[in-house]
Amino acid sequence: MPNSRPDGKDKSLQCNDIDARICSSQIAKSCGRVILVKTDIKTAWSYDGSNPGCRSIGGGMPGSDLQRFLVGGVALLAIFSAIFHPLPAAAQDVAATKAELASAKIPAQRMKQYSDLAVQWMEEYLRIDTTNPPGNEKRAATFFKKILDQEGIENVVFEYAPGRADLWARIPHTTAQAQRPIILLNHMDVVTSDPSHWKVPPFSGSTVNGSMYGRGAQDMKDEGLAQLVVMVMLKREKTALNRDVIFLAVSDEEAAGTGTDWMIGHHRDLLGNAEFLINEGGENLLENGKVRYVGVDVGEKTPLWLHMVAHGRPGHGSRPNTDSAPNRLIRALDRVIQYRTPLKVLPVVEEFLRDMAPYEPAERAQQFRNIRDAIEDKNFQDQVERDESLNFLLRNTISLTMLGGSEQTNVIPPDAWANLDVRLLPGEDPKPFLGSIRQVVNDPDVTVDPQNAEFRVANASPTDTVLFDAIRRVAQQYFPGTPVVPRLTSGYTENQRYRPLGINAYGFSPFTATQEEGNTEHGNDERIRVEELRRGPKVLYDVVASVAGTR
Repeated sequence: MPNSRPDGKDKSLQCNDIDARICSSQIAKSCGRVILVKTDIKTAWSYDGSNPGCRSIGGGMPGSDLQRFLVGGVALLAIFSAIFHPLPAAAQDVAATKAELASAKIPAQRMKQYSDLAVQWMEEYLRIDTTNPPGNEKRAATFFKKILDQEGIENVVFEYAPGRADLWARIPHTTAQAQRPIILLNHMDVVTSDPSHWKVPPFSGSTVNGSMYGRGAQDMKDEGLAQLVVMVMLKREKTALNRDVIFLAVSDEEAAGTGTDWMIGHHRDLLGNAEFLINEGGENLLENGKVRYVGVDVGEKTPLWLHMVAHGRPGHGSRPNTDSAPNRLIRALDRVIQYRTPLKVLPVVEEFLRDMAPYEPAERAQQFRNIRDAIEDKNFQDQVERDESLNFLLRNTISLTMLGGSEQTNVIPPDAWANLDVRLLPGEDPKPFLGSIRQVVNDPDVTVDPQNAEFRVANASPTDTVLFDAIRRVAQQYFPGTPVVPRLTSGYTENQRYRPLGINAYGFSPFTATQEEGNTEHGNDERIRVEELRRGPKVLYDVVASVAGTR
């Protein structure tokens, strides 16, 4: 790995080397440690924005020795296993009956009715095919509207394109002086699925061995349904509210995000100057019947998708030429793939790794205690490169994802192309990064341009808020002794679109999931345990009531 970037700067960057804005951003205002977690779909790094000495952007995680905690792409936090010893999930749930939780005031029989409704409605919801493309989310919006109308909850469906719709609903505050609203955000579209690889049809809503199967069972019809049940609970229980609770179901999250963009562009007023937003994300990892941690997403890395095109002399496949477009492309891609983006260490990561050092073998412990020195060592750099759970946390990443060229085997095309999925750390300016990639390519006949119509600098929400405290408090009641940790993910969510509006947006799930269950998101046999469907709305209700309920 080279010791410097193409522009000659040292790879251990200072904050002002990247983007001075990051030190004054919401990330710098955030407090508390962000625990490093990686999942199959979403990945996370660690930062402590409360440190006024923020100098560089990045993250770190225990390396090869922690691979024993890596199953299906999830790096578990072993230190918490050693410290906290959480109770089994069934025993943990007993604590949720404590009087300080709003749900404790609901009679058991009525609570059972809400759980029954959650299961019934989830079956119906999963049977609505909202595969994107084309989406057809109006079907799901109509499903929501029917229930909301029956419950007497104010709602509007906005069909902004044929078959594509957003739904807005609201339960107003009951106090004379209200605080700013909280939004429960979900998306109704789902990704594609191949029925031939599923045990049951992906839109059957079938229950097998205690789990309900269907595309969207993890992403994110489960949470959208839980949010709907919470709205019904708030209405039926006549919960006294000191802020509006807004339910917002949008279209097209899995593709271009047109639903959220349309809502913000045309009905910003209906968001009511909201203070908080709960969206998909987070992770409550269940292992051996125990909840190991409750992860709350506070921010995301940002995608910068690049399109590379090589130009060359076309011809017959029987007469090779070294400067053909495919050959130029392969040489350029090889240089990009071999390029190592700079390692960047955040001060809080130094502290985190020092804390982890006692749990590591001697050599790794020494590296973790002196991480800034370690990243200068070639052997450690090689370890980082091989450790998927550590590599993407310490740098901007580049993945080759698509290739294209001739449509016939015997034709050398004039052009050949490739797509690169780049994920930038928060605060990174895409222009210098793009310039560095072009410098690495170093071929006038190969162009590299962004695919993104616009680039959103990654953002984050603080952890010293009423909502984050409520999530922590409620989660600790349901799962005593389990750490509640903020995360920064490498995946994208629409929280990035709402934070610039002054809304503190978080990814939080009221459900627990095993690694295997979590890995079905976007995969085959996507499913959720029925017991989670029954409990999840109750957990979310307690969070919402804690934030929006009067005291």
